[in-house]
Amino acid sequence: MSGHSKWSTIKRKKGALDAKRSKIFSRIIKEITVAVKEGGADPDGNPRLRLAIANAKGASMPKDNITRAINKGSDKDAANYQEITYEGYAPNGIAIYIECTTDNPQRTVSNIRSYFNKFGGSLGTNGSLAFLFDRKGVFTIPQGDIDMDEFEMEVIDAGAEDIQVEDKMITITTAMEDFGAMMKKLEELGIEPENAELQRLPQNTVKVDLEAAKKVMRLIDLFEDDDDVNNVFHNLELTDELIAELE
Repeated sequence: MSGHSKWSTIKRKKGALDAKRSKIFSRIIKEITVAVKEGGADPDGNPRLRLAIANAKGASMPKDNITRAINKGSDKDAANYQEITYEGYAPNGIAIYIECTTDNPQRTVSNIRSYFNKFGGSLGTNGSLAFLFDRKGVFTIPQGDIDMDEFEMEVIDAGAEDIQVEDKMITITTAMEDFGAMMKKLEELGIEPENAELQRLPQNTVKVDLEAAKKVMRLIDLFEDDDDVNNVFHNLELTDELIAELE
């Protein structure tokens, strides 16, 4: 299984915890708020909102929460969120790319810098590490009773570059420009992804010893626990030994 698929599986298991689920809901509410402010409250005419609602349903967010988030985004007094990215190095040269949504950029950058410093890493300048990652569409879908042979033919036609099955979950990877086509294909098939988003996947991974890898993962956990952080991408190689420690 590819590295990002392993990482998705780990995060999904961790996401079953109430604290993590609360963070997931908070992130989705922000995304809905930003989507409404950007393109209006009608999901039929707002693809970004439609995707955010689909992800909310995939995360089992109650319908009332989704409705409140849409109403909140329509409120002229709602917080003005900015989408900001940060790049830096963890110890042992591990590249980290962080995507944030914040109503206070000064607070966010201060926190991000302090996390790097705490673990002996360093915050870099924007654009300094982006070339190490490829932006891809990543879809996670419960396998259920899907006929995989027929399903694979359909999604390959829609631009699937990679299809992985692990723990009864299907992970599909597409080129960034095929993201919309894949969403449309899944809608045509009547399949609702648990999650669909653009991710930054490393072109190459870096292998370090177990203790160093565990330290990097503690730093990543620290980033992910920050309320302003949406996603953390990295190029650490997830060895079987490390996976066993994390599960």
